[in-house]
Amino acid sequence: MNVIVHRVAEFLKRFPPFSFLSKEVLEKVAASVQVRYLEKGETLFRQGQPAEPHFYILKEGAIILTESLQNHEEIRDQCDEGDVFGVLALLGKRPYVLSAKVEENSLVYAIPVTVFEEILENNSRVALYFAAGFASGQVVIRQDLSEGQKARGIFKNESRDHSLMIFSDQSEIKFSEKVLTCCPEQSIQEAAALMAEKQVSSIVVCREDLKPLGIITDKDFRSKVVAKGIPLETPTSKIMSTPVLTMRRDASFSDLYLTMIKNRLHHLILTEDGTDQSQVCGILSDHDVLLSMGNSPAVLIHGLMNTLDLKEMRLIRDQAEQMLRYYLENELTMDFVASVMTEVNDIIIKQALRIAENSLSDEDPALKKIPFCFLSLGSEGREEQLLRTDQDNALVYGDVPEALADQAQAYFLKLGTAMVEVLLACGFASCPGDIMASNPKWVQPMSKWKEYFSEWIIRPTEEAILSATIFFDFRPIAGNLGLGETLSLHIYEEIQKKKIFLNFLAKNAMMNPPPLGFFKDFVAEKSGEHKNEFDIKSRAMMPLADLARLLVLSHGVIGVNNTFKRFDRLAELEPNYEALFKQAAKAYEILMRTRALEGLRNQSSGRFIKPESLGKLERQLLKNTFSPITELQSIVKVRFQLDYFQQ
Repeated sequence: MNVIVHRVAEFLKRFPPFSFLSKEVLEKVAASVQVRYLEKGETLFRQGQPAEPHFYILKEGAIILTESLQNHEEIRDQCDEGDVFGVLALLGKRPYVLSAKVEENSLVYAIPVTVFEEILENNSRVALYFAAGFASGQVVIRQDLSEGQKARGIFKNESRDHSLMIFSDQSEIKFSEKVLTCCPEQSIQEAAALMAEKQVSSIVVCREDLKPLGIITDKDFRSKVVAKGIPLETPTSKIMSTPVLTMRRDASFSDLYLTMIKNRLHHLILTEDGTDQSQVCGILSDHDVLLSMGNSPAVLIHGLMNTLDLKEMRLIRDQAEQMLRYYLENELTMDFVASVMTEVNDIIIKQALRIAENSLSDEDPALKKIPFCFLSLGSEGREEQLLRTDQDNALVYGDVPEALADQAQAYFLKLGTAMVEVLLACGFASCPGDIMASNPKWVQPMSKWKEYFSEWIIRPTEEAILSATIFFDFRPIAGNLGLGETLSLHIYEEIQKKKIFLNFLAKNAMMNPPPLGFFKDFVAEKSGEHKNEFDIKSRAMMPLADLARLLVLSHGVIGVNNTFKRFDRLAELEPNYEALFKQAAKAYEILMRTRALEGLRNQSSGRFIKPESLGKLERQLLKNTFSPITELQSIVKVRFQLDYFQQ
């Protein structure tokens, strides 16, 4: 008998949630297990049947979970070795909502609920496993993907770099609560003396009520006082940097740090309510940040901003990818990760422009005065390009007199081509469809771009819709950003004139139905280089990105390109579907993380995944992300009358 219990325990400990149990508890569970042999064609339990006092784990064989609908029966899940199912007896104590049918002769272990209830109450990891919906057949209207992502991080066996965990716990960042201040009437000599006495690198200029007016740093004394020979009796108000950027002291560290990165701040003033209309209560310096963390994107960004050497830029971007790996493996929020990587990519593009302009220094000065803007498209346009996947970009420039048209086209094509070559040198792949600023078709004056966009909206052919899904996610990065804003307004104005365009866009958003089965049933590539691999981009990410774009356009929202931020905005606009949109946002974040990790593991784009390479929890979490896609597509089908529209 002890031999049998030992064998059952050995099997159970290979699979979650049993793998989270101590040896003693596991043996207690194993001793209570009932072994059941089931023949092909049998039904273990039926939909609507009262829950039994057991739940099950499949030892060997094949069992499918089905749902009886009005006129037919649909397979909802397919259990493989180690899958836990029939858990409603444990969790909900209500009738089964699915039937368990035996596809081939099978062996299952039945585990009494009474034995497991105490474990569920005392073991948070086990409770989280079930709360995250990782057990087969736990039908929840909307899976809690946040819990699932949390569970995956907790359950991982890999070693973790805890030096990076500061991003999820502000208490680990140390900032100065004793802020050196002075009045705007005090002289710069007095301010310098105070800084020297306290041995600090900054002083905040405040009103009498300690509300901040400006800040003076060591750099200001070098560049504004010494270099320009300003008299030392000059009031501090004359050299202070103002207005100041402030934030709440209790803001999350990721928000504080991203604010410093994006605004190139060496010091960030903290106030009681986050505005300059309340008292100063702290100051965060980049030195504080560097002392608090082992890997700093600020260091990489500083390096990029201070070099035009292509080899060095490539090396820094390589380092950023290693930083990305740390962030992903430590489960940092995707909002933070995407923002940091976007900032790194944007700096590279801006440096590429500097390099390109230097290479064209001998060109006609009149051409250099024409306003232009470099646009990122696709994933970089949506602030979602974590890996160096292929480029998608374009260039728009101001309209010029006809006599200058050919010269302007030639100049900006040279500029765009030079920028694309810099990005290639930094490791960003060439676009297979040649949608880059090195292609004359995508280097055009404003009037031509408006013509393109209007044509796609007025005559939404299949090719036009494909172009719209790529180009309508553009984001202005370098040059005159106002040109990009003008194009955005043009898109929304044209759609208002012909709203039927949204129906065509909706039809396109339904082109990639999500794979709803377990990985055994996933829609894999049937031939070619990626045969039997799962295309996470086209099967999972594109449907969500297309749906978010469609719905945001239908609401006329301007300036929100990122997919999960679009869903967050939609949750505000449509409170009836708030929970669904929040789940869709979380699903997209999980898909982004999964693809990036796959790419880093295999030195690829991460687009094609071998299902067998993923662990059980990864497979189950990925499967859960498809639920919001199905629900959103159902809503879109009705909202845009696609049944009628397709006739």
